[in-house]
Amino acid sequence: MPHPLHSAGPPDWRSQGRTSPTTTPTRPVLLCLLCVLSSLVDLTNTCPPTCLCNATDVDCSGRGLLSMPALTQLPVTTRTLLLPNNHLSSLSPGSFANLTSLDRLDLSNNYLDNLPPALFKDLGNLSDLTLHNNSLRALDRDLFQGLVGVRKLDVSLNGLSEIPLGLLDELQGLTWLSLAGNRLHALQRAAFEPLANLQYLQLGANPWECDCNLRDFKHWIEWLMYRGGKVDGVECTLPKDLRGRDIRGVPVEMFNYCLQLEDENGGEGGTRSGGKEGSSPPCSRTTGSGGTGRAPTSESEVPAAGDLVPVPDCVRRRYQPVSVRRAIGTVVIAGVVCGVVCIMMVGAAAYGCIYASLMAKYQRELKKRQPLMGDGEGDADPEDKQISSVA
Repeated sequence: MPHPLHSAGPPDWRSQGRTSPTTTPTRPVLLCLLCVLSSLVDLTNTCPPTCLCNATDVDCSGRGLLSMPALTQLPVTTRTLLLPNNHLSSLSPGSFANLTSLDRLDLSNNYLDNLPPALFKDLGNLSDLTLHNNSLRALDRDLFQGLVGVRKLDVSLNGLSEIPLGLLDELQGLTWLSLAGNRLHALQRAAFEPLANLQYLQLGANPWECDCNLRDFKHWIEWLMYRGGKVDGVECTLPKDLRGRDIRGVPVEMFNYCLQLEDENGGEGGTRSGGKEGSSPPCSRTTGSGGTGRAPTSESEVPAAGDLVPVPDCVRRRYQPVSVRRAIGTVVIAGVVCGVVCIMMVGAAAYGCIYASLMAKYQRELKKRQPLMGDGEGDADPEDKQISSVA
């Protein structure tokens, strides 16, 4: 005879008003806690020891870093990387290769003096890049390759003396750009023409030379402001008669001598700034070096003799901004109006002279007739005399 406790099969927990041990509500909670703890352990293992990390942000600011921390183990979900106020002097290619989801990168207040080409090529989702207050003297034209999503770029307080052609070509979505506090004395219009969405441009605290080399860029600034963009002060340091003046307030007519110099030099006015490469007009972007707009850097990149034919024509056909064409049209119209006014004045003067001579002749004839009319006029009424004299 089976034991009474086992004859009825497994106990019916529901009939006894109790909950089955396998369905206790604490088990899902424990599983969630284990998942969270495991993720925290993984994050602790992948976070650089000198940084503070969470699921999306990595803060390595002010840690006195002399070299880049190990970032290869960071999760791909990292969206913010802060590295300001350190002692970084260089970055190696591929430093940010695994951070494809990065949205903000701050490298300000370091000692970076040279950045390798295509350093940020894997950061297609980056929207905010800060290189403020470093020691950059030059930027490779391919440095920002792949940064199609950048909206804000800060390269202020460096030692940049020029912006090479092609550097900003892929930053067509850029809305905020700061070049303040560098050593820029002139900029090429063609380097900034790809920035169709730019809204704010900072150019202050640079030693601007307001001569012919800055003329085309001045027209581009006027175009940017015309479509609603904002530009801070661009004060001239040279020439002396324009020192302290904002180039935006310098009349465009003061640059008319540039056209005369170009005509005298056979249209090669763009090369008068010491023969620097890249000082040709915007059309040079489609000539030489395979149509990339980049000046050849070695003999192997120099095009064949047949490829050099269109370059002189390109230089002669210098781009004339709209404001220059309007100024020329205004001068022509003003000249025509002045000519018409002068002709009218000459005609009025001639008419006055003819009228004066006829009146003088009439008065002489009238005086000759007065002796013959002496007796008759003596008896005439004074009012009649007055009328006759008036006649």
